[in-house]
Amino acid sequence: MILDIFNLLTMLGGLSLFLFGMNVMGQALERRAGGKFRSMLGKFTTGRAAGLLTGLAVTAVIQSSSATTVMVVGFVNSGIMTLRQAINVIMGANVGTTVTAWILSLSGIDSGNLFVQLLKPASFTPVLALAGIVLYLFCKGGKKKDTGLILLGFATLMFGMETMSDAVSGLGDMPSFQRLFLLFQNPILGVLAGAILTAVIQSSSASVGILQVLAVTGQITYGASIPIIMGQNIGTCVTAMLSSVGANKNAKRAALVHLSFNTIGTLVWLAVFLLIQTIWQPPLFSTSASLWGIAAAHSVFNILCTLLMLPLSGFLEKFVTKIVPDAKKPEAYTELDERLLATPLAALERCHALTVDMARIAADAMKEGIRALRDYSPQLASSVREKEEKTDHYEDILSTYLVKLSAKQLSESSSAQEAQLLKIIGDFERIADHAVNLLESAEEMRDKDVTLTGAALSEWKVLSAAVSEIMDLALTAFLDNDLESAFMAEPLEQLIDRLKEQLRTRHILRLQRAECSISAGFVWSDLLTDLERIADHCSNIAACVIDISRNNMNLHQSLREIRNGGQEFTQRFQAFAKKYAIQE
Repeated sequence: MILDIFNLLTMLGGLSLFLFGMNVMGQALERRAGGKFRSMLGKFTTGRAAGLLTGLAVTAVIQSSSATTVMVVGFVNSGIMTLRQAINVIMGANVGTTVTAWILSLSGIDSGNLFVQLLKPASFTPVLALAGIVLYLFCKGGKKKDTGLILLGFATLMFGMETMSDAVSGLGDMPSFQRLFLLFQNPILGVLAGAILTAVIQSSSASVGILQVLAVTGQITYGASIPIIMGQNIGTCVTAMLSSVGANKNAKRAALVHLSFNTIGTLVWLAVFLLIQTIWQPPLFSTSASLWGIAAAHSVFNILCTLLMLPLSGFLEKFVTKIVPDAKKPEAYTELDERLLATPLAALERCHALTVDMARIAADAMKEGIRALRDYSPQLASSVREKEEKTDHYEDILSTYLVKLSAKQLSESSSAQEAQLLKIIGDFERIADHAVNLLESAEEMRDKDVTLTGAALSEWKVLSAAVSEIMDLALTAFLDNDLESAFMAEPLEQLIDRLKEQLRTRHILRLQRAECSISAGFVWSDLLTDLERIADHCSNIAACVIDISRNNMNLHQSLREIRNGGQEFTQRFQAFAKKYAIQE
């Protein structure tokens, strides 16, 4: 009895290491994938086959169909993905999750051949663990540390697998254990057992791994293991169903698609399994299952489910739409879904997409604010204020979300991008604020019947054109990661500073000659200040783009280096000075 207790404790310890290693390896693989992962996300909308392959590939990388499905629910809730696209990705995720079982089956290699023995994890995991700890402790680069964590996670996972296998190896000779697995010869009980176990640990990959461990005892037949595998596909839906709580209708439908897909697939193939078992009683069903055999059964079952349901994706969509009908009032999408934080790269991509929207809105607001001075209308004023309110909203939700995201484990490049977005959203928000300031100056001139002289209007045209160009440069630099545009922004900003002082001096001279009113002078000063500060924010945005390319987030240092750029900076400055020269 004491030995049994110690075996149980050893098995639980091995299970803990197994689950921990799988989690660490999946997170590190996700961070290490970086831009490749984001490029895969961009293929979600390219069709059925692309969605299927993307779901397969993402799940194979992060080693969890549950995580992929939760991410899909978040995408649907945010309006990034339609329900039809989500169905294809979920189907692909079910096939991608089978990769883990094949990796775990390596521990079942048994041969006297030296080369074959080297393929056994027990032979090479110590080397991987050593390499992993060296990379993690002694390397500074984020990518190298993540590579180290991948190796350590895999080594921990396999060590946990071996520990569980050793703990249960003696159970095969125990009559009580043999009787327990005789119960699972009943396929219905097998399905229930697989569903409950997977629902508890919320990972079908881990559940299949546990089944492979128990197969070491030799007491699990294919007839018992196949229904358990079928049940695991139902149990893994619990995570997605929980994640859909509080989401909009389409997100709930996406989670229900996952449950329906796995349940229908299980019921259909369980019926086929029972028919074969009843009529033919193949000897394979009474044969002891191996680690390789369980991995193969897992893959074949998921592939068969996908082949069965893929042509019925339209039916699935209609089915879940009837179960979760449309609301009477249209639902708003969640711009930044908390569920995406479970997959930091996907969350970061969503933040970037919203920042792009914010950037375009701020740029439009600025140009409308400039236009208001000479072409004011109530509609234009309403548009500027509406855009400024949108940028305020974006800054509030993005800054809060990005702070939460910064607490997650991000790769070095992703962490730098997160810091860049935090800086840039403030600049875009301030640009929209200055657009409203420009609008208010235009309204003040209308209300007080203030007019600018012809010379002032000509000067305004030159300065506003320069500011519009630096806005375009900053926007292009950010949207397209265009370094050429980024480097052109700073010399233009320096010229705008000089133009501002030049125009302020010229206006003072007009005041002295009584060519302009005092009231116009105050408005003119405010206009110049707002344009100059817009240019400053554009310069900051461009410098952030340069910082990211250099893997350096020291904004002031970057600006100093650009200004001291020598002949190239001087040539650009002189070209802009010629283009925006004030006529005497």
